[in-house]
Amino acid sequence: MALSPFNAESSGILRWPGGKARCALGRSGVTLVRDKVEGDGASPMGVWPMRQVFWRPDRLPRPETALPADPLLRETGWCDDPASLLYNCPVFLPFAPGHEKLWREDHVYDLIVVLGYNDAPIIAGKGSAIFLHLARPDYSPTEGCVACALPDLLALLKAARPGDALEITL
Repeated sequence: MALSPFNAESSGILRWPGGKARCALGRSGVTLVRDKVEGDGASPMGVWPMRQVFWRPDRLPRPETALPADPLLRETGWCDDPASLLYNCPVFLPFAPGHEKLWREDHVYDLIVVLGYNDAPIIAGKGSAIFLHLARPDYSPTEGCVACALPDLLALLKAARPGDALEITL
C-alpha cells in the first residue's frame, strides 16, 4: 500500500489533498504500535486504511464519499473486550462482553470512519475501536481516536477513495 496523503499530526492538525483542519487525538497522546494497549488512551502511530464509514441516519444524510458507507443502527456496537473472539469487531447489542455503543446521545459518533488498526491480524489487548470521528466542541482528547469537526470530516470523506489511509504521526 502506498503512503496515503491523509495525515493526522500530534500537533492536532489533520491534512488531506486540498484541505487541513484542527483535530483531537488520544488523551495520552500518540504512541508506537509496540507500546499500544487496550484502554491506554493513546492514538497509534502508523498508516491505517480507512475501511468503513458509519453515520447516524436520524441526524445526518449519507455522506458524499467513495468509501464503503452504512447507516448506524441503534443496536450497533464495537467489541473492546480482549477476551472475546469478536475483539475489535462490530457487534450487535445486546452483547455480553465489553463493548462500545456506537449509537450515542452525544454527537461524536454521528459520523465514524473505521480505521484499519489491529485488524489484520487482530491481536487481543493491542487496542480496539480506533476511529476517525467527530470532535467535541472543545476538541477535548479522545480515547485513542482522531476527531475533527463535521464540515472538515465531510470534506475529507468527499476527497477519500477506496484504498486511502490515514497516517497518525508525531
